[in-house]
Amino acid sequence: MSADILSFIIFLPAVVAFGLMITTKHVETVRNIAFLTTTVILALVLKLYIEFEPSAGMQFVTNVPWIASYGINYYIGVDGFSLTILMMIAILIPTAYLLLWEGRTKGYWINMLLVQAGVTGSLLALDVILFYFFWEVMLLPVFLMIGIYGFGDKVFTTIKVTVYTMLGSLFMFVAMLYLGVTYHAEFGSWSFQYDSLTQITSLSYNEKIWLFLAFLSAFAIKIPIFPLHTWIMETYKNAPTGAVFLLSSIMAKLGVYAIVRFLIPIFPEIYVEFSSWFVFIGLFGLVYFGVAALMQDDIKRMFAYSSASHLSFIAAGIFSLNAFGINGALYLIIAHAIATGALFLLVGIIHDETGYKTIKDLGGLAKQSPIFTTIFAIMLFANVGLPGTNGFVSELLIIFGIYEFNHTLGYISALTVIIGASYMLWMFQRAILQDREGEALKFRDLKIKEIVGLAPWVILVFLMGIYPDIFIDKFEPTVTHYLNDILHIGAAK
Repeated sequence: MSADILSFIIFLPAVVAFGLMITTKHVETVRNIAFLTTTVILALVLKLYIEFEPSAGMQFVTNVPWIASYGINYYIGVDGFSLTILMMIAILIPTAYLLLWEGRTKGYWINMLLVQAGVTGSLLALDVILFYFFWEVMLLPVFLMIGIYGFGDKVFTTIKVTVYTMLGSLFMFVAMLYLGVTYHAEFGSWSFQYDSLTQITSLSYNEKIWLFLAFLSAFAIKIPIFPLHTWIMETYKNAPTGAVFLLSSIMAKLGVYAIVRFLIPIFPEIYVEFSSWFVFIGLFGLVYFGVAALMQDDIKRMFAYSSASHLSFIAAGIFSLNAFGINGALYLIIAHAIATGALFLLVGIIHDETGYKTIKDLGGLAKQSPIFTTIFAIMLFANVGLPGTNGFVSELLIIFGIYEFNHTLGYISALTVIIGASYMLWMFQRAILQDREGEALKFRDLKIKEIVGLAPWVILVFLMGIYPDIFIDKFEPTVTHYLNDILHIGAAK
């Protein structure tokens, strides 16, 4: 397969989005073409996934000059790590369209396409300036979706999330420029390719720490990692369902991906030296956000805290310095994207149909919607890590990784997972299963197209939980080789 396939996957949604802007005002036509576009991308990514050889190196690479005088290249490629997340994006987005099918506007669908282009470009970019370009591209459509289609104090919410994310991105951009100038001073030529930047040896210890933190600020805000999380609760509460799905299931995962792709290889010794702190912060976030979730009555806010709790657990796995933890973190990225994405979409249906999203106002839905309740329960059990689901495999791998890193922290991580089960089951009992006080709510069961959209997600929950090697074999060689290189470089430096 030609390496140009990656460029096609990146830019097709953007080209279609701009074409739809100027050619039609018919909402159904825009929606149908957008859905067809994402389906074509899914077919291409499936072909890519089948033809990919599980090896440590980059494949389907394109590397051509973009701004040649400053060494900025259009440099993209895919390895086992990025391919797994690319497959997740390609499956989740078109199937999510089927749950967002009605009641949306032309701008809604166009923004969904633009986000997909930005997300895919960020995932495949191997030049840090190119990565920054796509990183900013994916943020703007989400801001528009919140500001135009959100609820409550959506203007303040949009401003808050914009200030947070743009400030973090600014720190990251300054760090990128600093690295480029340092590379030029050391080697006499310009380059912003991440693998070139790993060769820099002239940075002092303090410079490395500040640059590390500058990069981390952008990624930690996006994940989010405690204490850079305060934007997420009101954003998830006030954002439209599509924007919440994109933020929680896809964009937050790119923050974790970016840490592994750029932060760790460029600053391996800082990664190794401060790993204990970040494992501790990750576990603290797991507990803190879990306890906060227990205190919520708004389901979207509760899921926001739940998402932050799981992402903190993923961050702890990333910094565990072993293959168990990193493989588990990557697997949980996929498992969490499926479970949380589905739950947010299902909560969106509850809100659209009943007008409520607070636990105290809900109840009795199970009797009226058995299919909805069954799928909701499956995703909830995957989210809490029930054996037989993908959540169980991923959380178990991370616990093993943290235990190998530090036995005490491993025991703590195993115990704190119980917190997630407690607030999820409590919510499910009150909002879905038990009867509602007063008049029963009118609530429909899932439509055929919604069941079709969620069917691949349900299949993946169990397939990944029962036969994990089918998926892990694709990215484990990359992770193992990558980790060995990083620890070797970190020790040498």
